[in-house]
Amino acid sequence: MFELRPFERRNNHVAAYDPWDQMERAFFGDGSWGRGLSEFKTDIQDKGDFYLLEADLPGFKKEDIHVDVDGDTMTIRAERHSEHEDQDKKGNYVRCERSYGSYQRAFDISGVEVADISAQYNDGVLKLNMPKKSAVVNAKQIEIQ
Repeated sequence: MFELRPFERRNNHVAAYDPWDQMERAFFGDGSWGRGLSEFKTDIQDKGDFYLLEADLPGFKKEDIHVDVDGDTMTIRAERHSEHEDQDKKGNYVRCERSYGSYQRAFDISGVEVADISAQYNDGVLKLNMPKKSAVVNAKQIEIQ
């Protein structure tokens, strides 16, 4: 089983009819539009004795990116602040398309040595080297009496 995987939002199929969900899908499609605003893209590679996670976070400052571990869950969080929030209250913008806010993803890292994780951030890409836990063999032979 692949142990390093992102937690994903799942559609709840319990409710047969949800008018709000139907309205969202009518305007925004299958939901991938909204997900792109709050999440960022990652690649995870199995390099043998470690996993390499690469997260695209262009335009973020290193100090605005946080990697937190709580138990077997690692959360990557980044926050982008608006430069025009305080500077331009007069509304002199002709067009303002850049998004600002908090972005985050959570990953199951139950198969990773948390104490040995290292991180680098260069050219808008966060790279995490995550050594795998040693495989513990719990095999035991039982003597028949």
